[in-house]
Amino acid sequence: MTRFLVLLAASVSAPAIAQHSGHAMPASPAAEARPQAGGAQAAPCPQAGPAGQPGHAGHGAQAAPAQCPPAPAANPHAGHAMPAGTGGQMPQGHDMGAMPTGRTGTPPATDPHAGHAMPGTPPPTPPMSGHDMSRMGGANPPSPPAADPHAGHDMSGAQRPPAQMPGHDMGNMPAQPSAPAGQMPGHDMGAMDAADPPVAPPSPAALAGPAHAADTVYPGGEMVVARDIFLTEHGSIRSYRVLVDQLEARIQNGRDGYAWDAQAWYGGAINRLWLKTEGEGTFGETPEQVEVQALWSRALDPWFNLQAGVRYDIRPEPNRSYLVLGIQGLAPYWFEVDGAVFVSQKGDLSARFEGEYDLRITQRLILQPTAEFDLSFQDVPELNIGSGLSTAEAGLRLRYEFVPEFAPYVGVQYERAFGDTARFRRLAGDDVGGWSFLMGVRTWF
Repeated sequence: MTRFLVLLAASVSAPAIAQHSGHAMPASPAAEARPQAGGAQAAPCPQAGPAGQPGHAGHGAQAAPAQCPPAPAANPHAGHAMPAGTGGQMPQGHDMGAMPTGRTGTPPATDPHAGHAMPGTPPPTPPMSGHDMSRMGGANPPSPPAADPHAGHDMSGAQRPPAQMPGHDMGNMPAQPSAPAGQMPGHDMGAMDAADPPVAPPSPAALAGPAHAADTVYPGGEMVVARDIFLTEHGSIRSYRVLVDQLEARIQNGRDGYAWDAQAWYGGAINRLWLKTEGEGTFGETPEQVEVQALWSRALDPWFNLQAGVRYDIRPEPNRSYLVLGIQGLAPYWFEVDGAVFVSQKGDLSARFEGEYDLRITQRLILQPTAEFDLSFQDVPELNIGSGLSTAEAGLRLRYEFVPEFAPYVGVQYERAFGDTARFRRLAGDDVGGWSFLMGVRTWF
């Protein structure tokens, strides 16, 4: 009887054992025969997992007899060689962190069939990294993510070169020396020429055409007229200005007099006709000194003009004519300067230098210091002029601009004759210098 029961159990368990061929199945304590009353041997307990375990359909599992104790939960990795020191966890390539959880804080249930090809079974969601899920059935299977080419491989002993691109074997490349700062590794920059590239002259064809290419398109000199209009409207406009810089009364030692200094110009931005006049006298008498200059002015730069022309002295007598060459303009720090050299019809050579500066106390109140020096390179007794520094003037005028075109002023001035000029004046009974109180007006239009 006992032999019959053993043969019957072996025939029933054979299909189940075939399903797990190749898996080391440790003996379960539940499979041991337990003595029964009367010495009868009971049927062995099945070696499968608990009855009704999901995923075991078709494995030939039988229901456990009532006398069998509850079977422990099956180890899903039973029969798999687990590396030492892993604590029973799956080796590298089994990423369990990406599996969804049932609820927050609850770890996901482990798939007992991970690593088994299950035909006809829909793929788990999400697919396990490192497993070929292409043969899994199911409608509309999700596309698996790109697999890590090194998943499941023990890389602990491998030396991966730095900055290596995944999927590219960089181990056979020769080692590159450290590149200097500013140089790309692997590129030889030493052969580059650090000198500036050569600069070739312009092509002869660039200078072979007409001066104005538009003349070849518009016939009849139409562009000549157009260029003249453009030049007139943009920088060559004819304009003028009349400036009366000083028109004043001078009160000095009971001999009150008057003086003026004015200039006017007409022309464009480059070429101008310039007129200047100045003089002085005593009230009730003819002017003691009057001169007029007519000059052609040519701009040297935006600040200075070269002037050349003639000068004629009406007073004092005898009259004199001079050739004039001078420079007038705006010096650095906004000093207005005017210097000229004169050659008379008698060959007398003289020079004059004038300078002034507008110091703005307010937008309307302006203090103007002035200075003038006259020099002669020889004695001219008939004009009471001696060689060297003949005369010098220094003045200080304070004006108030009601409008820019009209500004009355008050001030003081000191004049002095030097050297032979002072001696000639004493012989003529004239003063050699002194202070004057000034009241006048400055205007322009």
